[in-house]
Amino acid sequence: MELSTLATYHCLAFVWYFFVVYSITHVKTEEPPSELFLYGGQWKYLTVLNLFLQAVFYGVSFLADMLRLIKKLRCAKCVISSRDLLFSVLAFPVSTFVSVSFWTLYTYNRELVYPKSLDGVIPLWLNHAMHTAVFPFALLEILALPHRYPAKKKGLILLGSVTFLYISWVLWIYSVTGEWVYPLFALFSPSGLAAFFAGSLAIIVSCYNFGEFLNRMIWGQSKFSS
Repeated sequence: MELSTLATYHCLAFVWYFFVVYSITHVKTEEPPSELFLYGGQWKYLTVLNLFLQAVFYGVSFLADMLRLIKKLRCAKCVISSRDLLFSVLAFPVSTFVSVSFWTLYTYNRELVYPKSLDGVIPLWLNHAMHTAVFPFALLEILALPHRYPAKKKGLILLGSVTFLYISWVLWIYSVTGEWVYPLFALFSPSGLAAFFAGSLAIIVSCYNFGEFLNRMIWGQSKFSS
């Protein structure tokens, strides 16, 4: 993809995610559904955190493109390294995990993750922007340009650390409010919840490996952006 076209794409993707983040964080209703509670705001949901993550990633990507266009290659090299690390360790695996896990649980029993009462609060387009479009965007990014992945051990340690932080955030919210971020968690015993979190970690690691596989299959071992 031509650099100018790539810059345009990354700019539009950044604007799109900024708009979606703004839309979801400014959803207003006179009578919030009983399943929602105020502590932590929208930032207790992985979906919303992922939208913010994608906005940051595409903002960094656009900055890298612009630095390359104006021939600031020394600065661009540093930004590109940050872009690739952000995409490989977080942006691709988290967006893939959000989309796959949400629609799997939604199909099984939507009340466990997205109660029907939310239909009157969150428009259908916004639901799909949060949970559906994130995966095609991630795939398109892999097709658009190659990304340098870190050493496997480093990548998985970083991904595992971020996953642990989010699980800790969920548990902290429960300890303070007595409410689970997602109704699904209330169905588990402590040991069952630990097994669920371990299984979720295994899935997100699989998402990381899937992204690395696609990147290598499409671009090979040696072709990387510079």
